[in-house]
Amino acid sequence: MNETQANPKYFWLWNISFVLLSAAGIGLMSLLLAYGDYSWGVFLGYFTHPLILLLNLVPVILLELLCWCFTGRAWAGFLLTAAVVLGASTGSYFKLMFRDDPFVFADISSISTAMGVAGNYAIAMDKRLWCVVVCVIAGAVFLLFLVKGRPSVKARVIGSVCTALCGALLIPVYASETVYTQKTQNLDYINQWSATQNYISHGFVYPFLHSIKAAIDTAPEGYSRNGVEAMLAQYQDADIPEDRKVNILAFQLEGFNDFTNLGIQGIDESVYRAYHQIEAEGYSGDLVTNIFAGGTIDTERCFLTGYYRLRDFRKNTNSYVWYLRQQGYQTTGSHPCYDWFYNRRNIMPWLGFQEYLFLEDHYAALTNGGIAYDNVMLPEALRLYREKTENGPVFDFHITYQGHGPYTTDKVEWGGRAWDPAGYYDVSEYDYNVMNNYLGSVRDTGDRMLTLLEELREDPVPVVVVLYGDHNPWLGDGASVYADLGVNLDTHTEEGFFNYYSTRYVFWANDAAKDLLGSDFTGTGPRLSANYLMNELFDQLGWTGNAYMQLTREVREVLPVVTSNGYFVENGALKENLSPDGAEALSVLDCAQYDMRRNFKEE
Repeated sequence: MNETQANPKYFWLWNISFVLLSAAGIGLMSLLLAYGDYSWGVFLGYFTHPLILLLNLVPVILLELLCWCFTGRAWAGFLLTAAVVLGASTGSYFKLMFRDDPFVFADISSISTAMGVAGNYAIAMDKRLWCVVVCVIAGAVFLLFLVKGRPSVKARVIGSVCTALCGALLIPVYASETVYTQKTQNLDYINQWSATQNYISHGFVYPFLHSIKAAIDTAPEGYSRNGVEAMLAQYQDADIPEDRKVNILAFQLEGFNDFTNLGIQGIDESVYRAYHQIEAEGYSGDLVTNIFAGGTIDTERCFLTGYYRLRDFRKNTNSYVWYLRQQGYQTTGSHPCYDWFYNRRNIMPWLGFQEYLFLEDHYAALTNGGIAYDNVMLPEALRLYREKTENGPVFDFHITYQGHGPYTTDKVEWGGRAWDPAGYYDVSEYDYNVMNNYLGSVRDTGDRMLTLLEELREDPVPVVVVLYGDHNPWLGDGASVYADLGVNLDTHTEEGFFNYYSTRYVFWANDAAKDLLGSDFTGTGPRLSANYLMNELFDQLGWTGNAYMQLTREVREVLPVVTSNGYFVENGALKENLSPDGAEALSVLDCAQYDMRRNFKEE
């Protein structure tokens, strides 16, 4: 008997110490895989942010302690923990390699699909994976022969309870958005706009546990599957009449809004000349979004799905894109920026797009690798659209990048003065440069969009063009330029709320579409929230839509504006507290969109 075994205190100190150290080793191996094929600096960054390191190691340590208590053997507890943690870490490692998308909690529900898809990829071991395998084998052998302590049944029960309690107490920490976005912010080696890179900057175990909250799509009060099916059964999915099928060419314009509606003085007439001509020739109105100066994907996905509250998309999800695809439309589009931006590379197909092009696989060849602005993107979007019309009707949805803030603050980059504050405002050079750069970009977008429409005006192929702004632009940190110009952005007032959240939408039809539909496609449309934009388009096209659209069309008659910010328009007034009829309509919408999000129907 050696000295350690002769002295129980040292014997158990030896055993517990190496159980803890082996668990920490699993946590470190998980971090070695966590960053996929991104920079080695991401891995080193975990060690310069102690809280990130701690939040990744603690769950692994608790899990191995629990497994040790369950099995009574250190080596078995170690292997069980390694199987769970490193198995998931390896899955995320390959998912990052193949799809630039990490493994999150919501992916568990589609693990069988993922296993099937994995057969399409060449999975091979590399140095990091071999390092993990060797370390696991060495750790298991060490624990098998040198860590032989077997706790009593009583100690195992007490240990299990204590470990579980510790884990329960940590739940608020792992669920906290403040901890995740602020206290563990780690932007040194990543791009903050990439959802994937933000995820891996936190390691793997920690962000995986944090993702549980996003995966839990809580049913709204009063929801029942049978109840929603009964509601939707009152309507029948309607086909688009063959003699009313027109092409749809949609553009979400980054940060685009008509500032003449905000009462800002000194804007040169040339800035909105082309855009105002487009509005005069089309059907236009105010679009109420959920966002301000960022969060582009919210508006685009509200438009594409008809949902006003969005969840993280991890699989095929019901959308109007799928409906159009089922109606024989080609569902395509592009974004002239990186495919990892908001994970569009993966999410666009889940929303029903058959093809979606990005900088990496398309626009880089046109720009020598740079992000494409409207001088490149809009003509290219038109060219791509015309290629497709030979193969049937088209729903083409493009997301621009030009107009993305922040705008240059030390000089005016866009040619020609767009804004002269003299006589109206006493502004700083900062304000002057920001406003002129923003409005210069807007002028360029409007001019180029009008050129595109002129190309389509007498085209024999019928097309309706949809234009809308995703959100108001960034104008200085804390909206400082808006404040300097006296724009009311107080969202507790009706004027401030709509100034803050409203942009514009326009439907424009070429002559062939007007003739086919028997409509001049002009006039003033209603103020509506982004989730109803497709409804309004279908109404103007004379299309009935699917059952969900028909149901939401009735909800919209009561609540034409619904937002995720807790504000609604009912009886023409902005409200937080709805009438009984308004509350009932909102409940119908909440239950229907919840059901549609969760129950995908591909026909």
